[in-house]
Amino acid sequence: MNELEHRVRALWTLFEPIHAVTYFSPEAREAFADIGLTRYWDGYFAGRAAPLGAVIAAPVVAIFSGFAPFLVERVLPAVWSTVTVDRVLDARSRGAAETLRNFVPDERSVTEAADVLAQAAARIDTIGRPLAAANSALPVESDPYRRLWQAAATLREHRGDGHVIALVEGGIAGISTIVLRSAVDIDATSVRKARGWTEEQWATEVDELSARGLLAGQGQITEKGTAALDRAEQVTNRLAVRPWSGVTEDEIADVARTLAPIARACQTVFPFPNPIGMPQPWDPNLDPNATSVPTSPRAN
Repeated sequence: MNELEHRVRALWTLFEPIHAVTYFSPEAREAFADIGLTRYWDGYFAGRAAPLGAVIAAPVVAIFSGFAPFLVERVLPAVWSTVTVDRVLDARSRGAAETLRNFVPDERSVTEAADVLAQAAARIDTIGRPLAAANSALPVESDPYRRLWQAAATLREHRGDGHVIALVEGGIAGISTIVLRSAVDIDATSVRKARGWTEEQWATEVDELSARGLLAGQGQITEKGTAALDRAEQVTNRLAVRPWSGVTEDEIADVARTLAPIARACQTVFPFPNPIGMPQPWDPNLDPNATSVPTSPRAN
């Protein structure tokens, strides 16, 4: 991984928390509940998939990766008979914006952050990246809090789409990813239940990964398994560079310093370690070279 790829990875630790408030904050949950999406997964799947339109479950299972089909099928497409895509898009934006406004009341700093992230989001490459493409096609919001969140969401889904590409290439997509990660930095029981997999499905995957030499007999990750995760992460980092190509090191540092206080405020809404495997936000003031940012998933 070259210097630019590592700094882009470090930036991800700053815009991911901004995006992730939509999954964890009380304001986001309330915004979805206001339109009738009172169950957590109703808001999650409808909210995250809404840029794709009134989509059915199958493509969401494929695009999101890692969720049991049963869990997605409980929500999609039935939810679209109770609420429109436009109302869901407004609810997710409103809930995220209210969260950010409560965390960061200084609108001027949010406007600055929204402007720099929106510029990066406008440079994404979308071929083979359905969620990034769908998010980038949404209208630009005038409210700076909504605009900041949407730019963060677009960049996050751009990286996420690239991550799925990397996992598929490495033969560790879907349930394979979370079983491997549970041997590194995510609690196996909680993530299995959260992603909708049965104990039998999980055990079958453990057996298959063990047969491939990626897990050992007691479910510990092997050197081969660690290498597979590392390779996928390096491909992900490389595929995430496009929005930042042509941006100087000093400009990246400026972006990081703008985002860092907002990311730190947002991180208070979710635990560490967390079920999405997000690392601690980079502090560009204390660590200008991002040496503290791990290059791939590591044990906590």
